[in-house]
Amino acid sequence: MNFTAISRLTGLLLAAAVALPVSLAATPPVRAASEIKIVVNNQAITSVDIARRVAFLRLQRTGGNLGQKAREQLTEEALKLQEAARMRVMASDAEVDAAFERFAASNNLSTAQMTQVLNQAGVTPKHFKNFIRVQMSWPRVVGAIGGGGLSTQELVTKMLERGNSNKASTTEYILQQVIFVVPASKRSKSVLNARKREADQLRARISGCDNITSMITGLRDVSLRQLGRVMQPQLPLDWKPLIERADTGSATSTRITERGVEFIVLCSAKTVTDDKAAELVFRAENEEAGESEEAKKYLAELRRRAIIANK
Repeated sequence: MNFTAISRLTGLLLAAAVALPVSLAATPPVRAASEIKIVVNNQAITSVDIARRVAFLRLQRTGGNLGQKAREQLTEEALKLQEAARMRVMASDAEVDAAFERFAASNNLSTAQMTQVLNQAGVTPKHFKNFIRVQMSWPRVVGAIGGGGLSTQELVTKMLERGNSNKASTTEYILQQVIFVVPASKRSKSVLNARKREADQLRARISGCDNITSMITGLRDVSLRQLGRVMQPQLPLDWKPLIERADTGSATSTRITERGVEFIVLCSAKTVTDDKAAELVFRAENEEAGESEEAKKYLAELRRRAIIANK
């Protein structure tokens, strides 16, 4: 998968899902009889669905009336997925599974361990993956209604019509990625910590991109990826703050990922102003608009037109 695709996935990957303030301490499992409690345009939401969302809210340490919040969230999510399906922008199973794996890795867990935690908490992987699917799909809906199908020139024209008299500018990065590979079969805490120490030692010696290839020559299971030209709106959310804080010629801090231990080297950074920059900024604004006023109005209209029955 190329870097742009990773950024798109990670960006749609719901900043909410990937960076949830979740406590992974298990809570008592949900045991509830399955009864239909809500019907949203002929889609049933059961008591089990609600109980699992309540368990999920507890993992997030949410306060208040969790039963009511669960009903409201599930109703809205049903509307969002129905609209995503209608517009054919639904996140695929492969995208959701990849997001699930990244979330597990960000918590230093294997997917099997993550599955166990979610089952013990009464949430289940299926429920969590459906949540991920919503968070990935809804920004695509918002982006589509805000100009997702327009050409670059049409997007620039649309931005100018909004009152932006100048073309947008953004930062263009040239990046390289160093990966200290840790196979899944050897992914223990001690191995990861050891690899992290190795990666930290290497990144401290980085001073530009010209000699990285020679620096990793002879190192065990270390790979270098040429990420090339990447615009600021294309940066994946999990790397974005680290890249933006890094100085030119230096490396970001290390991160433990599903591949092992990684860091990114900032070869160069410059401000660019052109039609492509305008397009990227415009699309990024729409993708990040899942909770914008425009998105809220659109969701309210979906709700107004929907047939919703609470039981």
